[in-house]
This record gives sequence, C-alpha cells and structure tokens, in this order.
Amino acid sequence: MPPNKQQPHKAIPAYKSDFLESCLSANILTFGTYTLKSGRQSPYFFNAGSFNNADLLSAIATAYAHTIVEFLAAHPDIPQPQVLFGPAYKGIPLACCTLLELRRIDPGTWGKVKYSFNRKEKKDHGEGGGIVGAALRDTAVLVLDDVITAGTAMRETIEIVKKEGGSVIGFVVAVDRMEKMPSENDDDGVSRPSAMGQIRKEYGVPTASIVTLDDLIELLRGQGDEKDMERMQQYRNRYLASD
Repeated sequence: MPPNKQQPHKAIPAYKSDFLESCLSANILTFGTYTLKSGRQSPYFFNAGSFNNADLLSAIATAYAHTIVEFLAAHPDIPQPQVLFGPAYKGIPLACCTLLELRRIDPGTWGKVKYSFNRKEKKDHGEGGGIVGAALRDTAVLVLDDVITAGTAMRETIEIVKKEGGSVIGFVVAVDRMEKMPSENDDDGVSRPSAMGQIRKEYGVPTASIVTLDDLIELLRGQGDEKDMERMQQYRNRYLASD
C-alpha cells in the first residue's frame, strides 16, 4: 500500500470552488458508494453527462477555460493549440463550449482556434471519414475529456489524432482521481502510477485537470462534512497513485 500522504490544507481558487458548487447543486458530483468499472467501491461519482443546461455548460466551460490558460502558462514550451478536440461522446460539448469561453476571454488568441471530434463509426457517404469539424493534419491538438480512470480512451484518442496527421500537445480533464491504475489483484499493495501519469510517461504528453481528489476532500473539509471527508481520505490512502 502506498504511504499515507497527508495533503496540506489549501484554499481552492474561486473558479474551482464555483465549479464544484455547480456540480454539487446539480448532483453531478455525488457522495455515497459507487461500483466503478475496475470493481473498486468509490465514495464519490462524477457524471459529466449531467451538464445539460446552459447555466451548467457555462460553469464547466469557465472552469475548463481557466484551467487551460493556467496549463499553457505553466508549460511555455507547448505550442498554442490550433484545435480543441473532444472525444466522442462526452468530450464533444466540452470542446465546443470551452472554445467559446476561451474566445470570450481572449478573442485575439482564441478567435481562430478550431474544434473537432471523432465519430464512433466512420461515415461512408457525404463528406465521409471519422472526424467532424476541423481537419487535424499538421495541427497542435489539445484534448478535453471528463474523467480518466484506466487510460484506454486517452490512448485511443492519441492514436486517432496521430492517424489523422495531428499531434496531441496535452490532455485536460475535469477530475483527476489521483488513483493508481487497476490490477487483477487490486489490493496487492503494489505502488503504481495513475492512468494520467502513465500517459505522461509513455507519450510525453502533459496533462491537467480542473480539480483533483484533494480538491474534493478540501471542499468537504470546508463544509464540515466529516463523514464523507473521512471516507474520501480512506479511499485516497488506499488507492493513491505513485505519481
């Protein structure tokens, strides 16, 4: 089991706390007991598919936009994105609404940036192909998605963009679960990286998130919710990734 790393208390930036409050009020972020695909019993669940009205889309677009601006400022070696890519299906509205918000914040930088997404099944009539929106050839592509657990979708997206002639310069997700990748014997006590950490190692692609598991714990601490906070900390200590 990884060491019991205690995260320091810290204030959550306003855009993160606003995002989390929107998630709580709309039951997009809920606490309880949820079985994940990995078989783990998670004390929380995040459902990006529930950002289904204009107010909620505005909230998540604002949070993604601030995260992207901070991400690019922290990585000056990364080229300016030419395309925001939203993997089908949940990533599609995320890319579209975030690009609009980025353009609102800084039209000079983002006004000509394009968006694109993939089809689950290639179209064999009309314009055809597996990509909708901007062509990816010879472009710097920033990928937006909701939550990454096993990393399978990230690898598929990298291969899709590569096949289309583009280059993935970064991944930005809503929630970084900060947990190690699942294994056949998940309680083997072996230290492993997270899916995002493994992608960074394999492909050299930097990643960022709007919030992390630590931010969720900090939110609960601020609300005085001791029971859920304790369950979250126990989950964190049990599955905390090595990266």
